[in-house]
Amino acid sequence: MRDEGGGRKDEGGRMKPGIDLKTRTRDFALRVIRCYTALPKSTEAQVIGRQLLRSGTSVGAHYREAQRSRSNAEFISKIEGGLQELEEAMYWMELLIGAGIVKEQLLEALRNEANEIMAILVTCTKKVKSSTRGY
Repeated sequence: MRDEGGGRKDEGGRMKPGIDLKTRTRDFALRVIRCYTALPKSTEAQVIGRQLLRSGTSVGAHYREAQRSRSNAEFISKIEGGLQELEEAMYWMELLIGAGIVKEQLLEALRNEANEIMAILVTCTKKVKSSTRGY
């Protein structure tokens, strides 16, 4: 039972079309790339930015790997790897704001999207874990 995420249920419990998680994580990665290219060229901004770039772009890669998993355990492992990378990306965004490199309002939408993707991924793992005996 693997959840694609991004869809919404109608009154009858049927899934409404929405942006799937594959697209959302790719779009998130593209936004992270644009954020990195807009950073100042100072050493600290570039060091933190490269960390954000690495972690923010790997979330979608983990999700895609999970879609090709051969077992529920492998699926959960890949999704949890994506969650770790997402948590790390959120940390680097916090540092960019805390260090005064980027104004908080400029990263607000990206941080909100990170939180939404995190909630979807957590739900995915919980559903698979609850459907798998002994996990």
